[in-house]
Amino acid sequence: MLQQTQVERVIPKFKAFIKQFPDVKTLAAAPLSQVLIAWQGLGYNRRAKYLHLTAKAVLEKGSQFPSSYDELLQLPGIGPYTASATMAFAYNQPITLIETNVRAVFLYHFFPGKRQVADSKLLPLIEKTLDKEQPRIWYSALMDYGATLKRLLPNPSRQSQHHTKQSKFEGSLRQTRGEILRVLSNHSILSQKQLFAKLQTKMDNHLPALEQLLNEELVFMDSGNLKLAN
Repeated sequence: MLQQTQVERVIPKFKAFIKQFPDVKTLAAAPLSQVLIAWQGLGYNRRAKYLHLTAKAVLEKGSQFPSSYDELLQLPGIGPYTASATMAFAYNQPITLIETNVRAVFLYHFFPGKRQVADSKLLPLIEKTLDKEQPRIWYSALMDYGATLKRLLPNPSRQSQHHTKQSKFEGSLRQTRGEILRVLSNHSILSQKQLFAKLQTKMDNHLPALEQLLNEELVFMDSGNLKLAN
């Protein structure tokens, strides 16, 4: 939930989500439509689908969540950063990881005034300074510090070769995708015409956004009508 979403927005959604899906078994047994509805307001709904698929994959292997980096990478939607973060925060393992706030700290202190700094320059420094006894606390502190730097200074992350500015939400496909999912969550099934008539977002985005959701199997066509994935 915290990936690409602010902490303030995540906290209430996380509490509600955990109350509804307190364990892997409950999450795996729920229909995807229920998970998508619980996820509303966080955006990037593919994350919800991957979380649901991961719960099913873990359950198939006996309900024991993987505790190694390589095993985590085998789960749906989990890449190097998520696997590293899980190892550090869930298992307190001294693994090197980089994300936007950690990146900001190292750019600020070690590369003042530099531009287009590659992560390959930062990773050896992150590894060298890592608290191997309490990596969980160390990374939490780094992330808090990085977030504070961004509030007080021009964002140090802009010095990174990997920095990309997030596109505007208003008028975007992301906005329309979210609205389509919200509308379908309030109606069991709708025709395309009925769905589009209920959308308030930019009309040019309606069809492309719907096609994306169909391709990602977050929305399904049923006898010519549309509904959330089951």
